Amino acid sequence: MKHKRPTPIARKLRRASTEAETRLWHHLRNRQLLGFKFRRQAPIARHVADFACEQARLVVELDGGQHADNAADAARTAAIEAAGYHVLRCWNHDVLANTDAVLEEIARMLRLSSNA
Repeated sequence: MKHKRPTPIARKLRRASTEAETRLWHHLRNRQLLGFKFRRQAPIARHVADFACEQARLVVELDGGQHADNAADAARTAAIEAAGYHVLRCWNHDVLANTDAVLEEIARMLRLSSNA
């Protein structure tokens, strides 16, 4: 089975960001959160992570309702974790309704990784 290369897919996803992705990116870009650099739609382990911080080895995935109890998401998380990343999954609704709480959780994970 031939796999598509993730880089062209990542480029396409960057151009078609959801409202939640756009809002979170506004707060993560340009090292705004604790000085950590994030990439948007970053290819990792044959997948495209919504947001990735290589320094902290943290991936932030934003999920809509279609992701509830999704077996494919579990396999995707396992593959990204096997590549050496921690995966934090957040609901789109939470990003839109309570951005500060989501940013606090991401900051907590960043602090944990920098103390390791």
